[in-house]
Amino acid sequence: MASGVPVSELTLLILRIGFLIALWVFVFFVVYAVRSDLFGQRVRKMPAATAKPAVSPDASAFLTSAQPRVAAPVSPSELAPADGTPLKLVITSGVLQGQELPLQGDVITIGRSPDSSLVIQDDYTSTHHARLETRGGSWLLRDLDSTNGTTLAGSRVTSPTPIPLNTPIVVGSMTFEVRR
Repeated sequence: MASGVPVSELTLLILRIGFLIALWVFVFFVVYAVRSDLFGQRVRKMPAATAKPAVSPDASAFLTSAQPRVAAPVSPSELAPADGTPLKLVITSGVLQGQELPLQGDVITIGRSPDSSLVIQDDYTSTHHARLETRGGSWLLRDLDSTNGTTLAGSRVTSPTPIPLNTPIVVGSMTFEVRR
């Protein structure tokens, strides 16, 4: 009948158990992927002491918007220059309203991470949410693939976008502007 090396019962049992474990691991990965596709990734809630559940009107309008709007063209004189002119980031709404952050260096990071230049503690801000950077003599706003997105003048930022002076930027539930 069968020719070859005889296989012990213990070896067959180990192979069957290994196959069943591999099959169940595969099933769990498929269920996790389907759940993520249907319901999205889980959002970790901030502790009650630091969570700020209020969403600014700009942010709530953006979250319900189905299609991003395209920003209007900006003249070079309206852009925030990166040529050494002293500029500041002024928080106009949110928990830190009224505070100012000088725009120094080449990069300003925004997010919940403690190593960010501007730390925003709310449920609508990603750990590494956005970045302001200098390029070509002006400041640019870049969204870092955040969950809730970043808006500039009510338009979603999808690529590095020049920042006009005194234009609202919404990150999470906070709004700020670049000013002289």
